Amino acid sequence: MRIGVSITSAHVVDDPAVGVTNMIERTRAARDAGLDSLSLGDHHATPIPYYQGVPMLARLTAEWDTTRPTGCLFLLPLWNPVLVAEQIGVLASMCRGTFVVQTGIGGGDRQFRAMGADLSRRGRDLDESIRIIKALLAGDTVGSERFGISDAVVNPVPTGNVEWWIGAGGPGPLRRAAREGDAWYAGPGIVAADAPRLLDTYREACDTHRREPRAIVRRDVIVLRDAGRARALGDRLVDTGYRGMPSEAVAYGGADDVAEQLAPFRDLGFSDVIVRAMTVEQDDAVETLELCREVRRLLA
Repeated sequence: MRIGVSITSAHVVDDPAVGVTNMIERTRAARDAGLDSLSLGDHHATPIPYYQGVPMLARLTAEWDTTRPTGCLFLLPLWNPVLVAEQIGVLASMCRGTFVVQTGIGGGDRQFRAMGADLSRRGRDLDESIRIIKALLAGDTVGSERFGISDAVVNPVPTGNVEWWIGAGGPGPLRRAAREGDAWYAGPGIVAADAPRLLDTYREACDTHRREPRAIVRRDVIVLRDAGRARALGDRLVDTGYRGMPSEAVAYGGADDVAEQLAPFRDLGFSDVIVRAMTVEQDDAVETLELCREVRRLLA
């Protein structure tokens, strides 16, 4: 089982430069730990500092081994698809290996209103955006009545491999992931007990579309040399309602503990787990990513 990292983009800091430094340090730790992929999230109109994916990923490629997969989440219903295709073309040109486009329908009425997007249209907007972006990245000239686009082209276009990881948590989105994606990207709130049912739906849809199934899961984790302290930190966060997630959706403790908590996904056939440090101090987040090397070894 491969382990990649999704670098935390939200940092409560007085000096915005500190958040950038935090993300650089975490990327270096993940690189040196030999983690298998790097990606950033996507959120908008936030009340706390959130470091937007496109400029930050461009900076972090200078710290990352870009022969390993490098990617960015785009919640496409919030974006102009031509702009996204242009951003992907530039970001992919900074990478020597696979560039990963992660996407999903997104959520949050406040975020959608702030971005001038319609929450009720998000499923259909996502489908049309995927169509447009794939065509543009293939070098086609594209139009779309839905988005009012005509005669669009983009340059540069990626010359290397581009993968699509599509988030889904229900039957319709799982069918989309099978139809349009190279992988189903299971969100951080999905628990192992629900995964077999979701996997069955996804795999059946892959059979229908003659696609090879690949399942990837996101997990928030704490991994410390002092396993007892890691468990105490994790318990405290869960007890205060950490991100509205059930306790089974996060993993924390020593490397042995976290490997044991992630193993059910490996055993179900998930090819990758993408980890993100839970909301802890910078030193603990860096140590977490460093020790994911040991978690990876144990899962292998």
